[in-house]
Amino acid sequence: MTTTTLPAAEAALLAEGTVIPAHPLALTADRRLDERRQRALTRYYVDAGAGGLAVAVHTTQFAIREPSIGLLRPVLALAAETMDAHVGDRPFLRIAGACGPVEQAVAEAELAADLGYHAVLLSPGGLDRLDEAALIDRAAAVGQVLPVIGFYLQEAVGGRRLSVDFWRRLADLPQVVAIKAAPFDRYRTLDVARGLAASDRGGEVALYTGNDDSILLDLLGGAGGRVVGGLLGQWAVWTAGAVHTWELARRARQGDGAALRLAVERAPQLTDANGAVFDVHNAFHGCIAGVHEVLRGQGLLAGTWCLDPAEDLSPGQAAEIDRVRTAYPWLLDDDFVAENRDRWLR
Repeated sequence: MTTTTLPAAEAALLAEGTVIPAHPLALTADRRLDERRQRALTRYYVDAGAGGLAVAVHTTQFAIREPSIGLLRPVLALAAETMDAHVGDRPFLRIAGACGPVEQAVAEAELAADLGYHAVLLSPGGLDRLDEAALIDRAAAVGQVLPVIGFYLQEAVGGRRLSVDFWRRLADLPQVVAIKAAPFDRYRTLDVARGLAASDRGGEVALYTGNDDSILLDLLGGAGGRVVGGLLGQWAVWTAGAVHTWELARRARQGDGAALRLAVERAPQLTDANGAVFDVHNAFHGCIAGVHEVLRGQGLLAGTWCLDPAEDLSPGQAAEIDRVRTAYPWLLDDDFVAENRDRWLR
């Protein structure tokens, strides 16, 4: 079995912990790829202090894979080219989403590898017919192409319950470098931590939160003390603020009492803000459009258009986003964006 590995600098960064936004998709009013604004978003995330980007994931819209749309390669290539030109010499994690049955997931990993990506975030969505052993075999097959980041996906968007033993066996695969825990469930998040603790490779596999409803609590130790960073759609907005939030949590875990008190105070505020952006009260209908609305308000996107015309803001969602912007100014990075937007949009 081939053992794929990360470059040493990126491996160290992943293990230490960092902020990894899930990259949105910039579209024109006729729902075509807006390359200028897509590049601007990538530059924004790099300059905001993110340690990596996840591209072709849910926030990028899974429909980019549809043959009639044909945007998977162009979107991955555009992000890769922009990262190569803008990151400079510092370590930066290039992560590509992969989904579908094993043949599709392997092909998507091969495309990502050809474009210079470092790892694959492997979604289990839509694979209910596969048992846990088959999912492990799928991860092993993908891992022969690129290192794998496992993914506990919430049921509301196509995930399912997975056992503690599944996470142990997944972590035992030598190609698995991290796991994103996003079941939006305390018990299931702890199942991942327990699986890592039971694995012979548990100390080699980084745990990242994707629990948008519990970001700060996870970072403060609420998932068995193992979470080192976040790979999040929430961090696709107000990203410079997200970097400050991650740094605040790190200081708190290092024993800074003032940082701990502030992080605990802000934890429910961040959850409230996420509820507005991701349209929780409408079963996440406007989750992608909500991300777009924040970026539109900052001038980074021209509109909230999604590939599916039915995906749009829910009634009242824009007002909810305005409410949390006013209520929690510490979240915002509007000044940072305003100072740099023209340069990113060049």
